Amino acid sequence: MISTFDMEKLKSLLKDFHDLTHIRITIFDDQYREIVSYPEAIAPVCAFIREDPGAEQACHLCDRKACETAALRHNTYVYQCHAGLTEAVAPVYAGNIIVAYLLFGHLFSYPNQWTGWEAVRKACSAYALDEKQLQDYVRKLPLTSRDHILSASHILQAVAFYLCMDRLITLHEQELLVQVDDYISKHFTEEIDAAFLCDHFQIGKTKLYALARQNYGKGIAEHIRSLRIEYAKKLLTENTNTPISEIAEKCGYQDYNYFITVFRRETGLPPRQYRMRNA
Repeated sequence: MISTFDMEKLKSLLKDFHDLTHIRITIFDDQYREIVSYPEAIAPVCAFIREDPGAEQACHLCDRKACETAALRHNTYVYQCHAGLTEAVAPVYAGNIIVAYLLFGHLFSYPNQWTGWEAVRKACSAYALDEKQLQDYVRKLPLTSRDHILSASHILQAVAFYLCMDRLITLHEQELLVQVDDYISKHFTEEIDAAFLCDHFQIGKTKLYALARQNYGKGIAEHIRSLRIEYAKKLLTENTNTPISEIAEKCGYQDYNYFITVFRRETGLPPRQYRMRNA
């Protein structure tokens, strides 16, 4: 775990979310372990489904995959879980580092009860569950509209942003990931690459690659390139009289033509045209 949680304030915030949306919400740490939920008890239908060991394992795997997908998208991800219920997960960032995940569920979002039951029945057909009991649980689920889920997902994203802004989640500064991210953020315009970082922090390429994939959703070179291009966009629009060759150099590109090629590939426009459209 690379972060510390203010549990009392977190519980209060999750309760507020539930009171507003009537949806259960959970916080996972960066290793996909559940930290706190409100309400604490999972939905009765989920508790029943998890009585099957295979279903319980599928549930944990589903949560992990959803968190990984949200990390890759850098945004809230709404999806159907392995049992046919709707959930949403949002990554929580401190700078460029994912420190936690917010997940809500388990919602019954279908045009009608019968369509929903058929979908859940099919999704759970591989588990050793009594079908009549499962249907009884499903019948008790209220239908949740897509609009309600989307509105809740927007609030979820706002909560994710607020968590670190109000320091309800703080980073452990000694953690390797924090050190690597801080170094890249300060030196991305310099001649650094994966080999340099491995040597600087005395770690292997496999470890560095895993850190990058987990927290940036991309490789180190791609992350550095993204930072440089975002910086170039800022310089192009805020310093309209600065020659593009000078901006290329400030962003870490000594080869002017290569900078133009990379910028165009990443943005769809050459630097000069981007400046004309956005300045």
